[in-house]
Amino acid sequence: MIKIVGIGPTRKDMTFRAFEAIKDADVIIGYKKYVDRIRDIIEGKEIIEKGMREEIRRAEIAIKKHREGKNVALISSGDPGIFGMANVFFHLIDKYSNIEVEIIPGVTAANYAASLLGAPLHDFTVISLSDILTPLSEIKRKVENAVTAGFVIVFYNPKGKKRKKPLIEALKIIRRHLSPEIPVGVVKGGKVGITTLQRLDVDDIDMSTLLIIGNPTTYLREGYMITPRGYALRYFIHPLAREYYEKYINGEIKEGPNLECEYYPCHFMGQDCTFCYCPFYPCGDGSTGGYWIKDKGVWSCQECEWIHEKKTVKCLKKTLDNIIKDVEDLNKKKRELLKLRRHCIYETRLM
Repeated sequence: MIKIVGIGPTRKDMTFRAFEAIKDADVIIGYKKYVDRIRDIIEGKEIIEKGMREEIRRAEIAIKKHREGKNVALISSGDPGIFGMANVFFHLIDKYSNIEVEIIPGVTAANYAASLLGAPLHDFTVISLSDILTPLSEIKRKVENAVTAGFVIVFYNPKGKKRKKPLIEALKIIRRHLSPEIPVGVVKGGKVGITTLQRLDVDDIDMSTLLIIGNPTTYLREGYMITPRGYALRYFIHPLAREYYEKYINGEIKEGPNLECEYYPCHFMGQDCTFCYCPFYPCGDGSTGGYWIKDKGVWSCQECEWIHEKKTVKCLKKTLDNIIKDVEDLNKKKRELLKLRRHCIYETRLM
């Protein structure tokens, strides 16, 4: 049996199943750097170490040892199926007969990095920026499609000593579509940093760095990077909000800036006051500036200007009137409202 074993990003993140597969193996095959991580648990076994870019050779040796009747552990960092040895091995699967193989999954770098950053991954894509065997045109196309689709983007192998162009080109594409203030997580050798798309320094990035580029909803809170899934939070409809939306439904609310309001401008000069009371309250989503008042259980919209931007109002008006037919719909149709909110965030923030 050949077991292609994912040993995770660090020794302490290795799974019990990976330990068992290594323990049961007669032969250990892997890149020297990865074999070094498990050196203390492979004493007495046949160990075959190969260098970088000898992946096919490692797979061939694993098959040879398997055909000799040995139990083989073919070592892969992270998860074998994500830029690991599984893909290499299965390129050879039809070259030989009677091959028994099992994949032992591991913690991939994206999951590891995300755990250090907070909760940045929701609807995300993983792209390798290595152009050793992948044309730059293909990498650029993938990045373009990912960013315009609103995915959080995880970059593996972002930059080598002589390989800088793919990262530079990828960032050019992303910066055309996203705000310069979009959070970017940078994880390198256990060191964690959070910066912005504008401030990201490519000189600090190398082959071992993992980058997580946020999407239009990603935000920072308490030092953590968060990309919200969205949850429908019910609440008691305030009497003033009830009165306001009764007027809204009856077409009695004037759109645009309300210069007659004693509180104008409560957010910024020129704000659109069509949604004086937010139809999504409480959204519980800090991506537009709202936040929980600590230990009070109250959602504050004080820092949220998005609902008062003209392009936001324009986007919402296309659909909102078809959702809210009655004031109680502010609660009863909360999911529909939050989906509309999410739609308009992407519509107004993707450039």
